[in-house]
Amino acid sequence: MNSLLSNWVSTLKRNSLLLVLSTLLPILGINTSVKAAERVYISYSALELSVSVTALENYAKKGVIDDELAIYQQYIPAQQFQELRRILITPVKSSPAVVSQFLSTPQGEFLLRRFTEVIQNKAPQTQPILDEMRSALILAVAEPDNLTLLNLLRKYPANSIRIDLGLSFSIATELESLVQATSQAIATVTKRSNLEAITIPKPSNFSQLPDLQKPGSLKSQKYTLNYFDSTRNRTLLTDIYLPNLLVPAPVVVISHGLGTDSSNFQYLATHLASYGFAVVVPNHPGSDTKQLRSLLPEQATQLLTADEFQNRPLDIKYILNQLEKGNQSDARFKGKLNLQQVGVFGHSLGGYTALALAGAKINFAQLQQDCTTEALHRTWNMSLLFQCRALELPNQSVNGNLHDNRVKAAIAVNPVTSSIFGKTGLSQLKTPVMIVASSNDTVAPALYEQILPFSWLTNSQKYLITLVGGTHFSTIGDGNPSSGQIALPADVVGDVLQARRYINAFSVPFFQTYIAKKPQYISYLHPAYAQKISSLTLGLNLVQSLSPVELSQVISADFDNTKGLKKNFLIP
Repeated sequence: MNSLLSNWVSTLKRNSLLLVLSTLLPILGINTSVKAAERVYISYSALELSVSVTALENYAKKGVIDDELAIYQQYIPAQQFQELRRILITPVKSSPAVVSQFLSTPQGEFLLRRFTEVIQNKAPQTQPILDEMRSALILAVAEPDNLTLLNLLRKYPANSIRIDLGLSFSIATELESLVQATSQAIATVTKRSNLEAITIPKPSNFSQLPDLQKPGSLKSQKYTLNYFDSTRNRTLLTDIYLPNLLVPAPVVVISHGLGTDSSNFQYLATHLASYGFAVVVPNHPGSDTKQLRSLLPEQATQLLTADEFQNRPLDIKYILNQLEKGNQSDARFKGKLNLQQVGVFGHSLGGYTALALAGAKINFAQLQQDCTTEALHRTWNMSLLFQCRALELPNQSVNGNLHDNRVKAAIAVNPVTSSIFGKTGLSQLKTPVMIVASSNDTVAPALYEQILPFSWLTNSQKYLITLVGGTHFSTIGDGNPSSGQIALPADVVGDVLQARRYINAFSVPFFQTYIAKKPQYISYLHPAYAQKISSLTLGLNLVQSLSPVELSQVISADFDNTKGLKKNFLIP
């Protein structure tokens, strides 16, 4: 698989530490220590070797092999020795202004502790080990050539460092297993898609179908409303895109993910409106861009509170209630909205929101099983760290308040589902559902958060789309400049233009079929159509069914490769 993750794994074959480092790059902390490491001790079993950081730096930057390093050259194959130079200076870009807060949260510190099991101060501790690693990471990423392994060694605030190579290989094996299992799962979906493309009846005129990646013919008017839910003290700034129609328009609500806002899905809102949908895009105040930015100067300890798992669906229910009133009396909307036929689109945490509104139930029993300290210590599924926050909800009987009968269909892109819903919670879904997964998603891994959960759905009106080469961020649109969002590096985002075209192309026929009740659009919801519009830069698959049996070999292999230590704790 030609992707960022597979490149990490390829590098891992020669130096597993770099992959361990790369996995934690999005969670950088801030410290201002000026001490730096001078010598590296590498331990493996009973063997310990040492080399100065200066020797490594001279080799990495100048190609000079001094007498100290030459001693080890005779024990290392020439190709691997040359690869060491590349590994030392290969940069991994990050945005510390956006993510520096994360290491102050329990989730960030948890992952940081796993990293410090591999790299430690060789001398007796003079400051907390987490502070040392925070200092090294943030100072290294601030260098002109960004975060490299050499910069990390140079910035580590201790004279000597010990690297546990055995543990590094063990952790790297787990990460490699996750990548391989995901790749195998994508291959399974691709095989299934190819089979369905020739076995499911399809229209013969695919080439004559209008291109839904292009805008429709309708113009729309955008309104921004400021709602306030006094019972929850929530200000809900909401954008509404109203198409120029003579009949009531079916409604689609778009729920953004953690740390983004309504502006990031303006591209989809305007596209849907051009096809006759009234599109409602709220800002969730407890998990939007403004909330994330407010944390940075205050060094708050939580990026996401447990209440958000309840408040986000309630935000949308409240807004729909207000729109029902406005549909009776507000001159702008009076009689123009069909609020009994509502669709919800959500990304990441917004994907959870969409599924909860559609009828998926929070699975507290699954969370109790998956969120033990021992279980969390063995997983690299970072989304699980956030899902476990739901256990802190004061009233675990919240499920009855989250489902909304007005919601008749849902699209969830890169959603978190595995433990927050689990098999039991997802089996409650009776409405049509489309789940979109990205093969290179390191935040909510595709196999465990979307592909396997899709196989648990019992509703026959279900679709799984895989973006082969996509990341967790590929479908997020550009935010308004005024929102203060900082752009992610291109290799972290992927082919965003193609990803957005795919989202446009499938959101329209899905909601036209199941919300607007226009059956002629179902022709687009076919694996052969996905193959027709798939590009070389971002592969596209669609399947209508996938059983756990088809994924059983992938899951078994993942379990075996990690010696039974993890299964990402997602199989009931």
